[in-house]
Parts: sequence; structure tokens; C-alpha cells
Amino acid sequence: MFSSQRQLKMPRKMFVIFGASNILWMVFTVSQAFKIETFPENKIVAQIGDVVSLTCRTTGCELPSFSWRTHLDSPLNGQVRNEGSNSTLTMDPVGFRNEYSYLCTAICGSEKREKGIQVEIYSFPKDPEIHLSGPLEVGKPVTVTCLVPDVYPFDRLEMNLLKGNHLLQNKDFVEPMERKSLETKSLEVTFTPTNEDIGKALVCQAKLHIDEIDFKPKERETTKKLQVYISPKNTVISVNPSTRLQEGGSVTMTCSSEGLPAPQIFWSKKLDNGNLQLLSGNSTLTLIAMRTEDSGIYVCEGVNQVGKNGKEVELIVQEKPFTVEISPGPQIVAQIGDSVVLTCGVTGCESPSFTWRTQVDSPLSGKVKTEGSKSTLTLSPVGFENEHSYLCTVTCGRKKVEKGIKVDLYSFPRDPEIEMSGLPVNGNPVTISCRVPNVYPSDRLEIELLKGESIIGNKNFLENIDKKYLETESLDMTFIPTTEDTGTVLVCLAKLHIDEMEFEPKQRQSTQTLYVNVAPRDTTILVSPSSILEEGSSVNMTCSSNGLPAPKILWSRQLNNGHLQPLSENSTLTLTSTKMEDSGVYVCEGINQAGIDRKEVELIIQVAPKDIQLTAFPSESVKEGDTVIISCTCGNVPKTWIILKKKAETGDTVLQSRDGAYTIHKVQLEDAGVYECESKNEVGLQLRSLTLDVKG
Repeated sequence: MFSSQRQLKMPRKMFVIFGASNILWMVFTVSQAFKIETFPENKIVAQIGDVVSLTCRTTGCELPSFSWRTHLDSPLNGQVRNEGSNSTLTMDPVGFRNEYSYLCTAICGSEKREKGIQVEIYSFPKDPEIHLSGPLEVGKPVTVTCLVPDVYPFDRLEMNLLKGNHLLQNKDFVEPMERKSLETKSLEVTFTPTNEDIGKALVCQAKLHIDEIDFKPKERETTKKLQVYISPKNTVISVNPSTRLQEGGSVTMTCSSEGLPAPQIFWSKKLDNGNLQLLSGNSTLTLIAMRTEDSGIYVCEGVNQVGKNGKEVELIVQEKPFTVEISPGPQIVAQIGDSVVLTCGVTGCESPSFTWRTQVDSPLSGKVKTEGSKSTLTLSPVGFENEHSYLCTVTCGRKKVEKGIKVDLYSFPRDPEIEMSGLPVNGNPVTISCRVPNVYPSDRLEIELLKGESIIGNKNFLENIDKKYLETESLDMTFIPTTEDTGTVLVCLAKLHIDEMEFEPKQRQSTQTLYVNVAPRDTTILVSPSSILEEGSSVNMTCSSNGLPAPKILWSRQLNNGHLQPLSENSTLTLTSTKMEDSGVYVCEGINQAGIDRKEVELIIQVAPKDIQLTAFPSESVKEGDTVIISCTCGNVPKTWIILKKKAETGDTVLQSRDGAYTIHKVQLEDAGVYECESKNEVGLQLRSLTLDVKG
């Protein structure tokens, strides 16, 4: 028996079952034929963001039932669709929340099958990025950064950085991942470029080592060709004939500089204030008819994309020992309205004579005072008529020397002013005006308007100015405030772009904090116990309204002419011992600076019927054949029902009345009797009766 089981397993089973009943044979057939399979079979690897479908399929069962779950009983995070013998779990898009083992369970009758699929995810969407800390300059260290963005799992990442065929650095990111997330990983290398690096390329390689799966690409790389520069150096100046010259002479200066790319040559003269005055862009500079003012330091600079290298040479133009100095310097910048003093001094002359003039021979518009070797020109207060170049001419014997000073003016006296067209209300446009008063020159003015960190308006006043005068310039911007703007700071920034002038401030600003109002809305009225009451009851009507600032509540009653009668400024309006006259429309208004919102409620005070009148027209005693109108009326009580009846021993008869009136045409003797009027409403009822006498 044991040997037969080892060698022929199936026949043994068939033998045992063959001897059983037909029912056991059918169960054996179903259990052998009922199978489950999954697609993919065991595992799937997907790119984050893709759509992944897991399919579970059965054979041998016509109507299987399916269920899906994760091995950790986490949420499926997908959509299940069952069709016949197939069940599909779709994850769109697939992400970290889907990285589980999913189990598909199929049940057919009493049989149950289960099969699992492992879902693994990765992210490797882009080629690496190569960034340089700056231009590549021979001899200066530079840092190369290789970035791999949005990678997962990064603990399988390897990065190589090569320069040409030479490996600069390799890095494996083997540190444990604390949480599942897309990471940007980088590799940094600092090296010093050399001449040999010209023409080479940087290569950044990234590999994602997930060997047990097959996806493309597992490796990405980026190449960047090296552009190597050499900063200018070894700048040399040659001077012909000499650096010492006589007035009226000429000099030629030639400059050269080494670098890659070849440097461009610039000649400049160093001014008294240390600034450089550009003279030429050629390698050779020739000066003719030299004057003493041409003496000074001349600078040659070799310039290319990565740097510059300069060389200085001093030229001395000799003259008689007679010098003129003008202060405060070749240029002065003054605020309009200040007092400015220009001083012209002489050394090396015992008896100088002074004259002042403007370069365009305009009036001086100032006061001159001369004492010995010094002459002053006072401009007080300084104004537009003084914006000139002033020349001081000194005569000493036969020699005449002239020195100039340029007077520039500005006006920038106050911080900007912020004004709004109205109260900032949520959702309503408001115009902000940023004004800069008494500015000059306005064509150099720039105004920026910021809301928080964002620039919402900018304006440059570049129009030409034909006349000199103080102007008030403004920038107007309209925007729609929201409640999120509350607390945001408005900044009006004004800049006067006059780089050649040295004065402070060149920039002024003002700030204003926004407080956005919200008009009243969602006004509601709560009536307790009800808006329909019996006379004598009390009622509380409570009103609320939303807004910013919190709305003020005003209760009013609407009169018959449509006007409102103010009643209370409390949120709750209480009426005690109500009367029918208290019925009507009550209005609650929520009011703040931004607007008004109103809500109405109708209050109905019900009173039991009263003042009933039951009459017979023309009389309660009529002749047979007359027409009689029996009419029942009630006092001023709303919603009252009137029922007319004729009383009889055999039972009352309800009469078909119209508006409380019942008409008997050609009255008969049998119409005589007692008539009753019943007036009632929800509160109560009242009865009246009369006896109609009909004579034959």
C-alpha cells in the first residue's frame, strides 16, 4: 500500500474515491478543476505615478466570489472590478501607499483559493543634473554638483562623477531610509581646472541597483562639456617717450595682457574721487597737447569673462608751481533749499585775482567773497537757477588757470504717502495710491507697491522733463482684497536712481497694515417659541449676523407705509404679554462699516373670535315669499372660520354660506326657526343665534 502511494499517487486517490458515493466523486472533480492564477504572477515593479492593474482569474468555477486585501490589512488604495471569473484591482496612480503584498481570495462553494502579488515601486524619472559653482577658471577651485531628482528607493542608488575618462568620485547611498519619500540625492566634487582640462567633458552617471527586476533605464547619465577660462594676467604697459612731460607735449601708451579668451584692453583715468573715467577700448592710447590737468594715474585693464587684470602708470605734466583747487570737489550734490558754499583756493601765487562764471554764462545767482588767496561763492538757498557747472578763473601774472565744479540738485524730502479710495471690503475693488511729494528729478523716480512679499505695481517715470520743477508723482493700483489679506503689510517703496550722485536717502518707503472688512452676511433670526402665538404670550426673537468687524444688530418693525420703526440694538428682542396689535413684520439688520444685511420675520398674534354679529336682512320677521339674507360677521380677528347652521330637533343643518352670508329666496314657512353662527379659529370659538319668524 505504501509503495503504491509513492509511485502512483493519482491512482491511489482514484481508487479510494471510486469506492465512495457519486457525491464524493463530484467534490473531487470540482476541487481538482477549481484553480486561481494572478497576472502578473508573483511580483510587479511600477514607476510611481503609473497605472497598475492586478488581475486575479479562476478556472473551474462558474460564479466565484473574490476579495482583495493586503498582507498587513492596510487599505487597498485602489478600485476593484469583478467580471465573471476575473477580478481586477487597479491603482491609479500607484504610489507609496500601494507598496504591499496583495492577496486575492476566490471562493467557489466551500472551496477557497488564495494567491499573492508583491507590488514594488521605484522612481527614476530624469537624467542627472550637473551644476557648477561658477565659471571654470584655471587655477581656481570649482565645485561640481551632480543631482539626481525624485529617486526612490535611494538606498539602491549609486552615482559616479567622471572628468573625461577619469573617475573623480563614486558614492553609494546606503544609509537606511527612515520613511518612504522621493529624494533628490547629490554628489559634490571640488577640483582645480588646468590647461589640460580644455576640451574635456564632465559625466554624471546614476545607477539604480534593483537587480531582481527588469526595467529601463536602470542607468542614466548627463554630459557637460568643460569651458575653461584663464583670467587676464601679466598686464604690461609701455610709455613713449616718458612718464614725465611738459605742457603741450604728447605721449603714446601701449598695453598688453594674457588670458583665455584673449582679454579686451580698456584705458581709463583715475579721478580725484577714486572713480575711473573710461578713455579708450584700444590697446594704444595717445594723448596730445598735454595740460597740467592731464597729469594723473592712467589705468590699463585686460578684461575677459572670468576676470580682469590691471596695471597703472602715472603721468606727470610739469608746469610752474601754481595750483588752483576748488572745493568741495569737481561735483557737489545739494538738496534744494540748502545753503551751498563753493571755495576756490590758490597756492604758489602771492596776488591772485578771481572771477566766477557759469559754463553757459548764466547769472551766478549767488554771493562772491574774496579774501587773499581764497574766493567763495555762496548759493543760499540753492535752487534750480543754480544747477550749473561753475568755473573759477585764477590769474597770476600772465598765467591763467581755471577750475570747475558741477552743482547737481535733487529733492526727495519725505517718505511716500499711502492712500486708499475707501474702506477695504472683502470682494470689493479698492484703489491704493502711493504718492511721492516734491521729487526732483522725477524722470529718475521709480515707485514699487508691494502687498506682503509680492509686487503688485511698479512704475518708472521716464518721460522727458522740459522744465525744472518739483513734482508729486503717484502710482495707483486697484485690487480686490480678501479676508486672507488682513494683517498683510502694504509697502510703498520709492527709489531715486541717480547713481552718479552720492546722497542719502536714495530710497524711501512707507508701510500700512491691511485690515479687510467683511460686509454683514448670513443674517439669521431664531424665534422662540414660535412666530405664531396666542394673545398674551411672550416671544424671544434672536438675531445673528456674520461680518468683520462684528456687525451691530438693529431691530425694527415695518410700518404699514413701508418705513421702519427702530425698536432695539440688542441681539434679542423680547415681547411680553403680546397683543393682536403686535402682529406684523419685524426686521433685523446686521450693520458694520462694510454694509448692511437684513432678515425679516412675520409675527402673528392669534386671538379667539369676538364681537360676533348675526343679523337678518331686512328683518328677523318677514312674510312668506320675501328674500332674506342671514349674515354673520366677526371683529378684526385674522383667520376666522364662520359656520352658519339652522337648528332643529332632528339635527342641525349646515348652510352653504358665502363670506358668512346665506340668502333665502322666496322664504317659506318651514324656513322659520333658530339660526346659529359659529365663529372659530385655532385659539377658540364664539356662538350667536337668532330666530327667524315667517308669517303666512
